[in-house]
Amino acid sequence: MKPFTLVCVVTLFAVGACAQQGNTASSGQDTAALEQKVRDLEDRLVALEGQVRVLKAQAGQAPAATPGATSAETASQTPAPGESVAAAPSPVSLGGAGGSAAKALNPDISMIGDFVSYAGGNSIRPSPALEMHESELGVQAIIDPYARGDFFLTFGETGVGVEEGYITFTALPGSFVARVGKMRSAFGKVNGMHNHVLPFVDRPLVSQNLVGGEDGIDDAGLSVERIIPFPKGIFLSATGQVFRGDSGAGDELVFQSHQKSDVSTVAHLRGYGDLNESTNLELGLSYARGHNELGTNFITSLYGVDATVRWKPLRRAIYHSFVGRSEFIWSQRQQAPFEQRAFGMYGSAEYQFHRRWFVGGRYDWSDRPREANLTDKGGSAILTYWPSEFSQIRGQYRYTDYAGNHKTNELLLQLLFSLGAHGAHPF
Repeated sequence: MKPFTLVCVVTLFAVGACAQQGNTASSGQDTAALEQKVRDLEDRLVALEGQVRVLKAQAGQAPAATPGATSAETASQTPAPGESVAAAPSPVSLGGAGGSAAKALNPDISMIGDFVSYAGGNSIRPSPALEMHESELGVQAIIDPYARGDFFLTFGETGVGVEEGYITFTALPGSFVARVGKMRSAFGKVNGMHNHVLPFVDRPLVSQNLVGGEDGIDDAGLSVERIIPFPKGIFLSATGQVFRGDSGAGDELVFQSHQKSDVSTVAHLRGYGDLNESTNLELGLSYARGHNELGTNFITSLYGVDATVRWKPLRRAIYHSFVGRSEFIWSQRQQAPFEQRAFGMYGSAEYQFHRRWFVGGRYDWSDRPREANLTDKGGSAILTYWPSEFSQIRGQYRYTDYAGNHKTNELLLQLLFSLGAHGAHPF
């Protein structure tokens, strides 16, 4: 059959089928069944179009007449009218989508680069002039209708580590959501954020002094979360977590396990609500408890309060927004000869004044957990430019007044860039 004739036959078949379905629908046939038959016809039409393309390609590759050949020889090379041409096998089709549909079985893979440059002196927390601070590899996928998996590997200048790697069960009885694996704890706001999500280059002083620094409370364990019904459109969720009991390292160590029973626990209550169509407010209460490096009989407890306000007037100015954050953290650490009680906080603000430009600032204040009479404080001014959704350029001026009259002035420059599909982080 000629390609043109085949196309005509397919067209008449489709028109006739549609007319027949129209008459059937008018007689009261179920609409869902009609739509399914139409989709089946579309799939068949796609398959027939593929065969037409194969026939056209074969027609274009017909052997040319040999110079000097007689008309009889040329005619012998031409297929007889009743003779069929063998069609080449077509690629496997998955519902009309072709072999590309097999990509759906692969996880989403992404890589995020974090390059930082430092200028200025800091003898308390020294940093190199140029540093590939972190490269985060994300592998995320839906495992089945009841679970999904998320893995985040970090490649730094000191080695490779698992920042997070867990499975999330989303269809448990009682509307519970559970995670199992290694994960950042739900304590506070900044602790749960990856580096590339932060609105500043570094982490606040209170995070460095009291909550384990850059890694924070990040450990292997189990997390259970449930949304609590609440009136007037308020979102309320409660999270309980149990970890192995090892978080932080060196001077930033928070918890340390000495035996299997020395687990650490975290509890977090989060409330969210809209103040109006442009503004929303989020409040959180946190508690963490674990053993410290002095022994199994020495306990460290952390208490936290966090608040976040967001403003985005979509009706009037889509390129203007404001986000303000603040956290207050208390540390109660048992050690000899007496208990240490430290306090720390930060307040930050970020304002978008143009399509790709953001300006912000942050104020820091934090006691030290082992010597609560020593206090560090400082401030930062931040300017961020987004060339696109896949990259950021951020500059930060940081002034820090460490305990003991150690004052530092530093300039930080950060470049963030992402490759691939990176899943959204918690809001």
